[in-house]
Amino acid sequence: MATEGCLKKRETENPQLGDGMKKREIKLKLEDVKAEILYHNFQSFEVNTLLVSFGEKRRILSTWDGYKEVSSVANTYQPPALSEVTMMNYPEFEERFPAVLGIPRSDFSFLSTIANMDNHAVCEKSYQSLIVSCLATGGVGNALRSGVDKANWMEQDGKFVKTLGTINIILLTNANLSDGAMARTIITATEAKTAALQDMDARSSVSPENQATGTGTDNMIVVSGKEPGRQIRYTGGHTKIGELIGASTKLAVAEAIKKQASSK
Repeated sequence: MATEGCLKKRETENPQLGDGMKKREIKLKLEDVKAEILYHNFQSFEVNTLLVSFGEKRRILSTWDGYKEVSSVANTYQPPALSEVTMMNYPEFEERFPAVLGIPRSDFSFLSTIANMDNHAVCEKSYQSLIVSCLATGGVGNALRSGVDKANWMEQDGKFVKTLGTINIILLTNANLSDGAMARTIITATEAKTAALQDMDARSSVSPENQATGTGTDNMIVVSGKEPGRQIRYTGGHTKIGELIGASTKLAVAEAIKKQASSK
C-alpha cells in the first residue's frame, strides 16, 4: 500500500556556505536528485530559491516554460517590492535571474512567487519501488473559483499587475513518464490542489461566498524520471501513480498554505 503521511524533518540541521550563498539541503527519497534552498540576493533584494538539480538532463513539462529538457528546476521567492518590479517586465527577469545562480537559461526551468521558500512543504509517497515527491509553496491572497469569478487583468507585452498569492508545485518521480503522462499529471495534481483548498474551506477573494479552486496565478513543473524499465503513459486517479501524485500534492499544498499563513 502507499506510504501514509509526510516526513516533517527534511532539512539538514546546519546550513552550508558555498559560492557566496547559504544553502540548506532538503533530503528526498529519489536517487540522483539534489534539492536545496539557496539564500542570495537579486537586484539588492534578499531572496531565496528552492533549487532541484539532476545528475543528467530530465524531461519536464512546465505550465510556464512548456516542454523542455533541463538539468535543474526551481521555485524562487520574490519579496513583494521586488515582485512589483519584475512583474512589469517579466521576460527581462526570466533572462537575468538564472545568471545569478550560474545556470544557463536554456538548461533551467523555474517558477516565482511571493511565498517564502522557508515555508515550503514536501510530501513523498511510494508504492513498492515507485516514488512521487511533491514540493509546494502556497498563498491564497488572490484565491478564486475558476469558471465563476471574473478576471480584471491580462498580459500585454510581458507585463502583469501585482499578484497577492500563488500555489507553485514541483512534482518529481522515478517513473519514466510519456509526454502525455506528464500532461495528465497536471490534471491529477490540480484536482488534488483543489481538494486541499476545499478541505480548508479556502474562499474566493472575488466572490467570498464561493470556495476557491486555486489562485489564478498557480504554476507547476512535472519532472519525469529516467528508469528505462518503468515507462508510464497514464497518470489518472485510477492508477497507482495517480494516487501517489494526488495524495502527495494534496498534503503538501495544505501544509504549505498553513505555513505561509502562520508566518505573517
